[in-house]
Amino acid sequence: MRLTKQTNYAIRMLMYCAAADRGRLSRVQEIAAAYGVSELFLFKILQPLVEAGLMETVRGRKGGVRLAKAPSEITLYEVVRTTEDSFAMAECFENDAAECPLIDSCSLNAALYKALNAFFAVLQDYTIADLVENRPQMRSLLGLMEAEGIGAVQ
Repeated sequence: MRLTKQTNYAIRMLMYCAAADRGRLSRVQEIAAAYGVSELFLFKILQPLVEAGLMETVRGRKGGVRLAKAPSEITLYEVVRTTEDSFAMAECFENDAAECPLIDSCSLNAALYKALNAFFAVLQDYTIADLVENRPQMRSLLGLMEAEGIGAVQ
């Protein structure tokens, strides 16, 4: 299984906002610059994250985006379920699986479902907070210190 680019950057956008101080608004422009992707791509990803209650937007001149809840309350499972369209690992996972003559006697389907559920279980064990807490280098790697006007320690 391979996660889409959309899921990858959705997680990264959430990590960026979590690494910023709580409540601080981040701008899509600065997140895009930090990761080297287009703003348009991030805006496309932002919409389902807002609809799922994972991020919120604030309009206006001083507006931006931030997490809609604490990073410790956002699981990777939630993000993946929000951003991935399909978890079909084989043809028999698709809607037209009835066309397969082995659908009722094949154990491959059961094995793949078991593997997929194990994957989801692991994702439920990790939160956005797990990815950013105790990693002070992340703030400097993402340029958050410069974005907040914090200079280097002398």
